[in-house]
Amino acid sequence: MAVVAFIMSWHEERDGHGAAGGRGRLAGFRRELYLLLGLRRDVLFEACDAALCKPGRVLMLAELCLEPECRRGHGGLYDALNCGEVRVARLRRALSGLPLPAWPDGRIRLAVDVSNWLRPDAATSPDRSFCHCYGRGKSSAQMIPGWPYSLVAALERGRTSWTLPLDAVRLRPDDDLAAVTAAQVRDVVTRLAAAGHWKDGDPDIMVIFDAGYEPARLAWLLRDLPVQVTGRLGTNRVFRLPPPPRRPGQMGRPVKHGAELPLAADAARPEPDAVTTTVTSRYGAAAALSWNRAHPKLKARGAWEGHQGALPVIEGTLIRLTVDHLPHDRAPKPVWLWTSRPDAGPAEADLCWQAFLRRFDLEHTFRFLKQALGWTRPKLRDPAAADRWTWLVLAAFAQLWLARRLAADERLPWQQPCLPGRLTPARVRRGFRAIHRTMPVLTAAPKPGKPGPGRPPGAKNRRPATRHDVGKAARELETSSSAAG
Repeated sequence: MAVVAFIMSWHEERDGHGAAGGRGRLAGFRRELYLLLGLRRDVLFEACDAALCKPGRVLMLAELCLEPECRRGHGGLYDALNCGEVRVARLRRALSGLPLPAWPDGRIRLAVDVSNWLRPDAATSPDRSFCHCYGRGKSSAQMIPGWPYSLVAALERGRTSWTLPLDAVRLRPDDDLAAVTAAQVRDVVTRLAAAGHWKDGDPDIMVIFDAGYEPARLAWLLRDLPVQVTGRLGTNRVFRLPPPPRRPGQMGRPVKHGAELPLAADAARPEPDAVTTTVTSRYGAAAALSWNRAHPKLKARGAWEGHQGALPVIEGTLIRLTVDHLPHDRAPKPVWLWTSRPDAGPAEADLCWQAFLRRFDLEHTFRFLKQALGWTRPKLRDPAAADRWTWLVLAAFAQLWLARRLAADERLPWQQPCLPGRLTPARVRRGFRAIHRTMPVLTAAPKPGKPGPGRPPGAKNRRPATRHDVGKAARELETSSSAAG
């Protein structure tokens, strides 16, 4: 009942203006955050406040205890992350109840991507996977052990460094990326509809994916939801156009696939259904070529192995985007997109590639979570503790989202002033301590205590932690050993 009342308060104050309404929304979210914390709630809540109010970057958890907002010791902080409780389901509903960014067409745009918490030296930490990490040079990507997290965030219009993270799921080594991502998007869309952000008659929610996902399979898994899937494709793909109409009296089985449409740079392709050109201030002229009812030719292997019945024909619109120039004098390459709307017109194709460009704002959020709020800084062994810290960091970023029209522009001497309402997350965090002083105090006073005796000097650790293999290496080892036996 508390969560329902919390979401209803957002709708009552949605049209409120001024600092009073903003402070009320921020105070309401902080109150809901405190109530959804279970065991060790005081230290968890104060750790979140300390991460927000710390003048510099969060480099380690113990440093948070030096801030006046955290009145507990570092031992209690680590104990809270290891043994505390964050009611994730309630926090997810609270994040879904926040006011979403407004777009002119009223359509919600969500971005989904994976960010890695690298733990290459944590041999005693379970559930680590091999995370793909890009290097600085060409062909210098590496596979580093860590915990990959799939995040869903709501996008804003225009060039900005703001997004609103709504959900996070840690990917396990044996998870199917498409299946887990589809279930995550399904939960987010369901919560947004329950919070009143989407109702019958509204345009479909656009969900945007970068390369590494299979947009056609995601569209098939989410076909019963009011979503439009848009994703980037690799240039090694080959799509098919719809077959030509059958001639009168033609015999034989109906053809399911038409002419091939390769995405390679120098390949011959059929004529597009539509061509549009848009002049942009950053990339020059952007030309979009679109082919309707384009679909991949599926095969009964990999993700489609064991599919019941005939393999489906998942039609959509294929978009080829080219621009005149890129920043930093880099040579532009064509970008191929596929959207799950099979009959998208020229205006819809332009909306798709423009929304895809906004997906890169999520990279600014990832960088801020890691570098400023110290998301991946703690050296935690238990992945459950990492999940608790992840949700605290997302709750902290949501408070910055609510406070960005309340914070003063405390810029450094060499920084340019920002317009009202255009502060970056870093500048809002710089002025959050002044806002925090005006918020109600929710935590109880700390109880006096002293640290435990610890291990006696010279004593050996007689219970060493279990060492875990990384990702799929453990399954491959079990398969090879069983085959040898």
